[in-house]
Formats: sequence, structure tokens, C-alpha cells
Amino acid sequence: MPQQLALVLSDVGGYDDMQKVLRDLLTEKEIIEISARLEAAWMLSNGEKYTDITAKTKLSSRTVARISDWYKNGSNGYKLVMPIISNHHQHIPPARTE
Repeated sequence: MPQQLALVLSDVGGYDDMQKVLRDLLTEKEIIEISARLEAAWMLSNGEKYTDITAKTKLSSRTVARISDWYKNGSNGYKLVMPIISNHHQHIPPARTE
């Protein structure tokens, strides 16, 4: 089943369509959680402190530690999306920090 999700998401054609797919697949809470994790990874990649990350994202320090471990030792998924996040970071506020 995970392969099906990856295949479907990789073929979604653009920002608007991806928003529609994610909104139907995930709850609002799940979307906010994923957005906060991406923000935490971005902050970690910029050398920010755990305390600042937990304060800004509202994630637990344990979750931030897991993201840090995945960022350093995972499948490089976070590293793949860092250029995209960096490119858009000034334009789109993370969901949980509003």
C-alpha cells in the first residue's frame, strides 16, 4: 500500500491538484502536523535550537528529535524537499505558527 500512495502523489499534476488530493486524503490536523514537521526540518537544517523549534512549531521535543534523526540518518526525504521549502519559505507561513 505505501507504494500506491507514493505512485499516486508523484503523478499529481501541480499545486492546486495536490492541495485537493491532500485535503481529501488527510484530516486538517494531519495536514498541520506534516506542515509543522517540514518547518521543523527546515529549522534544523538552518541550525536552530530545539527550544526555538518546539516553541514555533508546537511539536514535542521528542518529535523534533525524531525529525532530526530522520534528517541525518533517514532516506534523505527531508533533504530532498529542503530546496523546495527554502524556495517558498518566505512566502508561505507554516500552518501551526499562525
